[in-house]
Amino acid sequence: MGGFFGAVSKTDCSLDVFFGVDYHSHLGTICGGMAMHSSDGRFSRSIHNIQNTPFRTKFEPDLPELAGNAGIGCISDTDPQPVLIRSRWGTYAITTVGRVSNLEELTRACINKNGGHFSMLDNGRINTSELVAAIINQYDSFAEGIRQVQKQIQGTMSILILTEQGEVIAARDLVGRLPISIGKKEGAMCASFEPFAYQKLDYEMVKELGPGEIVKLTPDGYEVLLPAEQEMKICGFLWTYYGYPNATYEGVNVEQMRYRDGALLAKQDKALGLAKDLDYVCGVPDSGVPNAIGYSNASHLPFARAFIKYTPTWPRSFMPTQQSVRNQVARMKQILVRELIHDKKLLFVDDSIVRGTQLRETADLLREYGAKELHMRSACPPIMYGCKYLNFSRNTSDTDLIARRTILDLEGLEGEKYIAEYANPQCDRGRCLRETIAKQLHLTSLEYQSLPNLLEAIGLDSCKVCTYCWSGKE
Repeated sequence: MGGFFGAVSKTDCSLDVFFGVDYHSHLGTICGGMAMHSSDGRFSRSIHNIQNTPFRTKFEPDLPELAGNAGIGCISDTDPQPVLIRSRWGTYAITTVGRVSNLEELTRACINKNGGHFSMLDNGRINTSELVAAIINQYDSFAEGIRQVQKQIQGTMSILILTEQGEVIAARDLVGRLPISIGKKEGAMCASFEPFAYQKLDYEMVKELGPGEIVKLTPDGYEVLLPAEQEMKICGFLWTYYGYPNATYEGVNVEQMRYRDGALLAKQDKALGLAKDLDYVCGVPDSGVPNAIGYSNASHLPFARAFIKYTPTWPRSFMPTQQSVRNQVARMKQILVRELIHDKKLLFVDDSIVRGTQLRETADLLREYGAKELHMRSACPPIMYGCKYLNFSRNTSDTDLIARRTILDLEGLEGEKYIAEYANPQCDRGRCLRETIAKQLHLTSLEYQSLPNLLEAIGLDSCKVCTYCWSGKE
């Protein structure tokens, strides 16, 4: 995924940018970067690999060289950024969050049109932010160039630009799949993916940008360069998985949404006559814990922390390139409480089930500790489609997803006609999917949240929430 933060101030704001970016560390683990602009017109920049070291550790020694009255920074799961660009608009820094599915096509178009060139990354790709800058530079203003980028790409693109005038331009993606909010304090303004990132820095929220809205920040306020578009499709997975508990998007807090989601999951189980006579309801750390609390409160079953996530020395489990290493890291991070597991009937709530590999490892570990019954609940519907708008998963094929792989095993390609039935727990195909996956993962039972319940927990109009990964609908 990734996240970014930018600030502009009448005084030095390098610490604001440093801490603001650091508060996005839960959104990515590949690299981090900061670019600052000083009052004498000088740019400074630093980029580090943060795969095995926290952002703060890598960037704290750089702070003396990163002083400035305006700056942007990012946590990225894709390319090294921010990128410094020299162009017809002067020198500027740019950082982006999103995904460009037609990267190669746009790259060829830029090269053929301008006879230009791009630097190559180690993986043979070009830097997405450099491509975005190349498209912007073809037009008569930053705002017009950004809008053209958003119209030309297939995917999603949110942008922060630091100009040589010491201004910050913030642009939310065209249909608002990702959030950007604006904060203000005396003599300073900021733009942030995560709104909570600036609260400890004494900024107060001024507004959330609307879909496609572009603003320019100065120390005295903001100017709307292009107004918001009407259509919004904010990513539902933000609340399910990526969002930090105190984050709020479109007025909906992540933690509260997860409580509601868990409660609706419990009511769904009750309506289906499931999950009776249990000893404890538990959450798979971290995102599954509030869902489990909501389930426990609604079902009146006791909540317990049967295993604890040990994070001081381990990176996030999806980080390593090799699946076997990710599985081992996930196993090492889980510290089980044997007294809450042995000879107990347990129900666990997880935020989602993507490939299922790590969940099987978890189930086997709980069985080793003597769990009598092991019921699993997913706080979101079966993931049927790899996301084509955001980099929230490393899937290269829909068949990497355990739900789609199971459908393929059950019916072959013919099963693709019945994906909606497989997602429905009240259909024969839906029940078969759950029973088959439960057997694969060594679970007593498995159920998923329904899409209507998930949307009810979020609380926004369904037409404003992107549910592509679950429904396949644009």
